[in-house]
This record gives sequence, C-alpha cells and structure tokens, in this order.
Amino acid sequence: MSGLGLSVLDLTPVPAGVEDARALHNTVELARTVERLGYARHWVAEHHNSPTMACPSPEVMVAAVAAATSRIRVGAGGVMLPNHSPLRVAEAFRVLEALHPGRIDLGIGRAPGTDGVTAYALRRGTDHVPFGQQFAELLAFANDGFPADHPFSRVRAEPAGVPLPPIWILGSSEHGAEFAASIGAGFAFARHLNPRGAVDVMRRYREGFTPGLVDTPRSILAVSAICADTHERAVELSWSMALGVIRLRSGASAPLEPPEIAEAHPYTEDEIDQVHRYRRAQVLGDPGEVAEELHGLVTETRADELMIMTMVHDHAEREHSYRLIAGAFGLDGDPGEP
Repeated sequence: MSGLGLSVLDLTPVPAGVEDARALHNTVELARTVERLGYARHWVAEHHNSPTMACPSPEVMVAAVAAATSRIRVGAGGVMLPNHSPLRVAEAFRVLEALHPGRIDLGIGRAPGTDGVTAYALRRGTDHVPFGQQFAELLAFANDGFPADHPFSRVRAEPAGVPLPPIWILGSSEHGAEFAASIGAGFAFARHLNPRGAVDVMRRYREGFTPGLVDTPRSILAVSAICADTHERAVELSWSMALGVIRLRSGASAPLEPPEIAEAHPYTEDEIDQVHRYRRAQVLGDPGEVAEELHGLVTETRADELMIMTMVHDHAEREHSYRLIAGAFGLDGDPGEP
C-alpha cells in the first residue's frame, strides 16, 4: 500500500450539550491535529438545517481551516452545486486558491445536502438548471469563457490570473462516477452512504475515464470509521451516530448524544434493524482491526486514497481515533500529546 494517501472528511459533528460554535472550533482544532499527524487532506462538508452537523458554509470553513494550518490540503467535500450560482462558487474558490496557493481542493456534489423544504429555501427565486449545465458554467466562468454570443460572454470569475483549484466529483452511485469519468475529473466515492456499491461504482469510473481535467483516473474512497484502543470501545462510541442516523431519517435530527445515553435509548425493533444496517457500513475496531479492514477496502476498490469520516460525541475521542489510524498506517507525522 505504499503511496496510499490518508485524509479526513469532517462533517463538524455537534455533540449534545455543546454549542454549535464550539463544534466549528473543533473542526479547526482537528485540522491542526491531523496535519501534524501527516494526513494529506482535510475536507469539510455542506449540510443545511441539520442540528447534528454544523457545516452549512464550506467555503467559510475552508478559509478558516486553511488559515489555521500550513501544509495540509484543505477542501470542500463538497460544495453542493445545485444550491449555488456557478459564478459564486468559481469566485469563492479562486479567492481561496489565491490566498492559499496549491493547498485548496474543490469537491462538487449534485445532492442538496438537506431536506426538500430547506433546499427550496436555499434556491428560492432561482431557475432550475441541470447539473451538467451548472458544471459547464462553473468551468466557463473560471477557465474557458463563453461563446461570443452567450449572455455571459463578458463575465469572468475574479480574481484574474488565479486557477480554479483541482476539482473532484463526489458521488455515491454510478451517476457521479459516470459524470466524473466523462469529464476526466477525480472521483470521491461516499462508501458510508453506499457500502455495497463501492467496488462496482469505482470500477465503472476507472473503465469509463477519458482524459479531461486530469490525465489519469484519480479516486478517493470515503469511509466512516471509528478506531479506539479496544474493539468494544469503538462499538460503544458508534452508538452516538447510530441514534443520530435514526433521528435524521425520522425528521428529528438532533445533536449527537453521549454513547451511554444513545445505547440506552428505547429502540423499536425497526430501529434496531437500522442500527445493524448502519454498523455494516462502518469500520469499527482497534488499530489492527481498522487497518486490516481499510486495507481490504483499498484492495477491492483500487482507491488511490482513503478519506476517513469519524462521527462520535466527544471531540477528544474523535481526535484519538484519527491518531490511532495514523499510527496503524505508519503516517510520517508527529503524534503529539495523547
């Protein structure tokens, strides 16, 4: 597995009893920690109207994280393009690239990152434009320009002379893989949303790839993982997000409960089934177990990079999980204080 990149996907979890503002500072602190440990990237997400996650504005968090670090690549994983003007996205990320040259990534997603009503509120007053057209406009504003007879022919994303950061297409199905392959972009697959489809979807991406934005296929496998000193503790920590997922699916999203409270929740038979299905999408265990399973996933999917998402209640436990995984993979960094 030499040359395998190891990175972080941070959804800025909000622990019960903690203010959302503290969760945002936790994301910045985590970025400093994983940079010291030797992780390659730290990406933040975009979700709206979700008390479980404080991540509605990825470009703002990218700016904050990039300013607080010095070497690690920082990016959006991702910007949900249907929620935004392509010109606005091009402008924001050219500014970020100008301020932090060579360190910014632009991950693009097609989903709203929220419920239907919130998506309507985000897009109110805007015309519905197909994703492919939005993406083409994004590139035109930043790179290619529009034809002379196009209404936007005189519009360019500022600041001038700054390239758009590397673009990654995000997806959890064959649609994202096929789009990424067709335009020759890097592809990041969300295994935490579709664990059974990872092998087939990433194979479709590689086989369908045609050179475009990059010359060769580049793939990231995003995996939900919790690593602890013991297998039993990792399972205990997973209860917080297990209950969080059940609440999210029922329309009652809430901050993450401590694991002991989440485990004691009076689950229905259907909810217990949901917990089992949630756990099947996770990688849980001690460092040896987690490393072995993650290496197996890389072998199966032929991913170039692993991006780890850890959703637990306690910030110190979250940092500890990333520290243990870094050690298990032999990252060349400073483990710092336990």
